[in-house]
Amino acid sequence: MHLETLRLYCDVVRLRSFSKGAEQNFVSQSAASQAVQQLESQVGASLIDRTKRPFAVTPQGQALYEACRSMLEAWEKAKAEVAAVKARLDGTVRVAAIYSVGLHDVSRPMQQFAALYPEARVQLECLHPHKVVEAVTNGDADVGIMSYPPSDRALTVVPLRVEPMAVVCHPNHRFARRRLVMPPDLNGERFIAFDRALPIRKAIDRALRQHGARPTIVMEFDNIETIKQAIIIAAGVSILPRHTVQKEAGIRTMTAVTLGVPDLARPVGIIYRRHKPLTPTASRFVEMLKEASGVPAQVTAIDR
Repeated sequence: MHLETLRLYCDVVRLRSFSKGAEQNFVSQSAASQAVQQLESQVGASLIDRTKRPFAVTPQGQALYEACRSMLEAWEKAKAEVAAVKARLDGTVRVAAIYSVGLHDVSRPMQQFAALYPEARVQLECLHPHKVVEAVTNGDADVGIMSYPPSDRALTVVPLRVEPMAVVCHPNHRFARRRLVMPPDLNGERFIAFDRALPIRKAIDRALRQHGARPTIVMEFDNIETIKQAIIIAAGVSILPRHTVQKEAGIRTMTAVTLGVPDLARPVGIIYRRHKPLTPTASRFVEMLKEASGVPAQVTAIDR
């Protein structure tokens, strides 16, 4: 016995018509008649007196109608309550992000999320890249946002974007007047680099080595914000994701120039534990991050 059959029966009785009940449920009149006959066979009683025109509902049929109507109303109420619970987002989403992403890309989605879901909260902590991975792996964070997400069987990766890199310098530097800097132009140039252990440093070193560039490294830092401060005081030039210097370039405290290595770019993605499903609240925040980054709807998570 299916709910659809009971709903059809109730509509036939309520409308006092097989044809109208059938139309209400998008079936033929004969199908509606057969369904009621099968129902009579299952309950072992006559539900409708077909000898009368219009038909009459038997006492057993009326009792079943009342019971079915209550059952269907309870079912619809249960579905509505489940949908309401599903739609209501609350609780805390713990997010660990590298500094450049946390400072530049998470604040606006956090504000939008708070406005849409006042009962939910996003708790953001900016960390060193390997600390982001540790926080997610250890369960201290629900979601991590970082560049060069690691290949780890314990993690699921959601790609966000790929950021082109640029040569960044002081506005008075000779590079600032150019539209393009080629790798050999960096030979002997005072260069502010990332720490050697960081994936972005390894990617930049590999690209420069492949193109025969040998800048003179004068400083090494573990985050973009400190490198930018060194550039502002004209301590040297660097290669940074163009996305992270838009504000400074706009107010002319530094200049971003296209680097002649078009395939050098920084991938940014979201990570979370593979075998622990995200809560509805965390899932919605991830969707908002993807929307803010312009990620197409068909882009899915990658199990490493």
